[in-house]
Amino acid sequence: MRRTLAILFTLALATTAFAGNSAPLTQVTIDDSSQSVSENPFLFGGVDWASQADYVNSGRRCATHTPDQDTMDMVEATLQWYRNNPIDNAKGVDCVKHPNHPHCQGGGGGGGGGGGGGWADVTIPVAFHVIHDGNQGDLSNGDINGQMNVLNSAFAGTGFDFSLAVTDYTDDTYCFTMGYGTAAEVNCKAALFVPGHLNLYTANLGGGLLGWATFPWDNNGTRDGVVLLYSSLPGGSAAPYNEGDTGTHEVGHWLGLYHTFQNGCKRGDKVDDTEPERSPAYGCPTGRDTCARGGLDPIYNFMDYTDDDCMYLFTTGQNTRMQESWTAYRQ
Repeated sequence: MRRTLAILFTLALATTAFAGNSAPLTQVTIDDSSQSVSENPFLFGGVDWASQADYVNSGRRCATHTPDQDTMDMVEATLQWYRNNPIDNAKGVDCVKHPNHPHCQGGGGGGGGGGGGGWADVTIPVAFHVIHDGNQGDLSNGDINGQMNVLNSAFAGTGFDFSLAVTDYTDDTYCFTMGYGTAAEVNCKAALFVPGHLNLYTANLGGGLLGWATFPWDNNGTRDGVVLLYSSLPGGSAAPYNEGDTGTHEVGHWLGLYHTFQNGCKRGDKVDDTEPERSPAYGCPTGRDTCARGGLDPIYNFMDYTDDDCMYLFTTGQNTRMQESWTAYRQ
């Protein structure tokens, strides 16, 4: 289905709560003493960066916001309640105490994080919104299916799979160049949003920005979902981030995961089995170890900042956190 959203130009003029400028990006500080990547100039998104570290440090690798401490505390209290009361929620079941419960038969995920153990598999319907400007960004069915295949491969074993339920095309320059936190993001999402789905938008985000997502607890209404640089899909031009794992990373946020390096060596991602990491990794720095306690940095984890061909796993604890977040906020 193809449609043009001319109405959005009127909406944009009427919107005063959001200025035309993008919301500020969260910059990161990189400890690159153990990185193995050459510090050559890095051309990405039409910008000549001094190095790949400089690009990652700019915050454009992922614009998903970092929650404030009060929000994080609230989220952890909510998830802990679900761990303490597994029989009272629809998906999480204590399979040690209730081994004959239907959710404990024949698989499910679990372990790690202090509760759960048996989980009903969840198929998430996806509304895939292709925003383009003429031929630029006008993805093929093969492009879309390629991204769906990457998601289903990456999340295999987590208890989640994804089914393409809606595909629409919007030829609109205003939407195509939307930035994080702008009126364009608000208006274009409002016009396209499909309730009860993972709303996934592809566009030309500009300035080297790869994507962003909303967390399950954000209560963002029609702003909920994932936004991706269209050229980050499998086979796109956004090398070394063109194998579809920007989508994997952002859907991880949408299901409740933080970055592996959040709060540095203090395990700010709230997952016990991801090794602590002082700062984001880039490239694929085998053997990187930035924290005195714990093992090697989790450079192969989908929630780090390494290249697409480096990342390939979620941990058991991350699986459990996504299941808990789904149960508490999205089911």
